[in-house]
This record gives sequence, C-alpha cells and structure tokens, in this order.
Amino acid sequence: MPRYKLTVEYDGRPFSGWQRQANAPSVQAVLERAIKAFSGEEVTIGGAGRTDTGVHATGQVFHMDLSKSWPVRTIMGAMNFHCQPDPVVILDCTEMHEGFDSRFSAIRRAYRYRIHNRIPPLTHDRGLAWHVKPDLDADAMHAAAQEFVGHHDFTTFRHSRCQAKSPEKTLETFSVRREGEFVIAECASRSFLHNQVRSMVGTLRLVGEGKWGPGDIAKALAARDRTACGPVAPADGLYLTRVDYRPADVDIALYADWQARKAAMDAEIADDPGA
Repeated sequence: MPRYKLTVEYDGRPFSGWQRQANAPSVQAVLERAIKAFSGEEVTIGGAGRTDTGVHATGQVFHMDLSKSWPVRTIMGAMNFHCQPDPVVILDCTEMHEGFDSRFSAIRRAYRYRIHNRIPPLTHDRGLAWHVKPDLDADAMHAAAQEFVGHHDFTTFRHSRCQAKSPEKTLETFSVRREGEFVIAECASRSFLHNQVRSMVGTLRLVGEGKWGPGDIAKALAARDRTACGPVAPADGLYLTRVDYRPADVDIALYADWQARKAAMDAEIADDPGA
C-alpha cells in the first residue's frame, strides 16, 4: 500500500482548525473529501500539527495511504480540483516509504507570526495579520525573545486546556524583525504546546511597546503560572510554515526496529497460556 507525503497551504479563516469535527468545518475534512472524490477511498489522514481555529499554513504536511499507486502529479491535480472552493491547496506530493509518519517522523516545526503595525485599519490583511497600532520596537522584541530559546518549563505560555503530558519544551530559535509596516516573529522547535506561540508573541508585544523588558520575560517563565502571561495574540497572524523530517534511511531503520520489537511482543503474548 503506497504512502504519500503531501505539503498543504491553507487560509485558516473559514475553519475550526485542522482536526475533523462533527459539526464544524475543518481542513482535514476538506482534504479527506478530496481524496475520496478522486480515488473513491475513505481515508483518514495524519497531519504534522493540529492548527487551531483561524490559524493558517504555508507548509503543513500530512500523509495518506492509498490502495494503489498514483502518479504524484495526478494526485496533486485531482486534490487541488476537488478541494475547491475551499482555500486549501496541495503544494507538493511525494511517495514515501511505509515507515514515514507526518507527525512522528518530524524533527522540527517552524511558525511565523505577522503583525501589521500601523494606525489605519486593515483591508487586504484583515484576518491574515494581527493589527497593532502602537509603534513596536522590533529590536527590543528580538532581544527579549532570546529568553525563550532553550529548554524551559513553558507552563506560563500554554493554554490551560493543553493536553501535553509535560510543559517542558526546547525552543531552537526565535527571531523578530521589522519589514516595513510589518513585525515578523519566527520560531522553531520539535514541538509546541497549545497556544504557546500566540502566548509568547502576545507577551512580546508588551516589550515592543516598552511596557516589559527581557527581565520580565524571564520572570514570567520562572513563574510557571498562566496568569503571568501577557495577552494572547489572536490566531489571525499565525502560520505553520515548515516541517522538517529525519533522513529517510534513519526513518526506515527506526521503523524496522519498531516492527521487530512489536513482532517480539506479539510472539510473547501468543506464547502466554494465560492470554
């Protein structure tokens, strides 16, 4: 059964998020509908990350298994046709080895947050960027963002309903820069907590306005208390931009090892007279 890796771009505004829901539109549902339309198969796809309501993507990744092989160009063309009129587009499709998993094979996820920093209301960027009127000091925000880099307990910067087993994460990079009227924040990590990026960016806004300094970020981290977080930035400006993966040979070796261990466990269970 061939497995395919697909890179997808979407405008998150019409959706309740990535994950399929019974009574709300989702990106996953649009993609699964498109798969069935061209292949006739009921397929459940796995995504690299579950973006929230209103969050966008320019580099989300998912995988799917089909019962027969299809040319990747055919898959891309058929998927893009059947995703219409929803704002969901397949950017790339590659056939992978069976051990590839869009979520568990990932070694890094990158997010971008766009702040449109101007006084006039937004037109073209409404719903696609956070509108912030006060002039922000992007250099100060960048300096303060370095407090987040490294391994920390991010309890302060995760949603109270976050289901992650541990609040500890290792943030690899976090940069903030100005591009004309825009302030762009970018960060990367193996994984993120629920609302972590939006919580960090919303807090950095306080630094950009001169209300907080780097020391306040450090204190908020050390507090390990959700009430110590600044205002949470809206979903409008958040984009999942890239997912990086292990080399294929490493992934194949790990999958083979997992299969061997699973076979050994299955054999033990079969030999147990009490089973």
